[in-house]
Amino acid sequence: MTDFIKYCNEISPIDDKAKDELLQCVKFQKFKKGDRVLRPGQVCKHFYFIHGGLLKLFFYNDDKEFIMHFFSEEMFFTELSSYVTGNASKYILEALETTEIYSIHKNDIQALCKTHHCMEALFSKLFSFASIGMMKRISEMLEENGASRYNNFIKEKDSLIQRISLGDLACYLGITQVSLSRIRAKK
Repeated sequence: MTDFIKYCNEISPIDDKAKDELLQCVKFQKFKKGDRVLRPGQVCKHFYFIHGGLLKLFFYNDDKEFIMHFFSEEMFFTELSSYVTGNASKYILEALETTEIYSIHKNDIQALCKTHHCMEALFSKLFSFASIGMMKRISEMLEENGASRYNNFIKEKDSLIQRISLGDLACYLGITQVSLSRIRAKK
């Protein structure tokens, strides 16, 4: 769990008392490839940190899959809309490989934030990062073409290329596999 605490401290320093209380709230979970961390209709009540592995956040619309995000090692994440509103999620969080995560329940986060200013600062920054990431993703999908989105992916997430299927990559980019093949052939 040292990677978890180290990552927290890099985002926003936490004192020893807050760290001890945080560690008491954190649960370790392991998922096999294909396991679902979140299903449609469930309310997301946790923040997660990936110790190892890879997840995708996606949904279906008229039997078409739309991948919103990939989450890999040393990333904090949640399904933000459901977490904040308490409404059922339309998204699926699925393990793409064996994945180990630490989770912390929303009630525990709220209690820690009430007690420790450093925890409030940490989770405030995590919410800000999630919001910025979501806005960047929306902007990219609306303003850039498939080739630009592919180039951005290679630049920012090159380490994932060997870990995800071309079908998943095409869904994430919002293009067909045929279009993806054409873009990759031009490289």
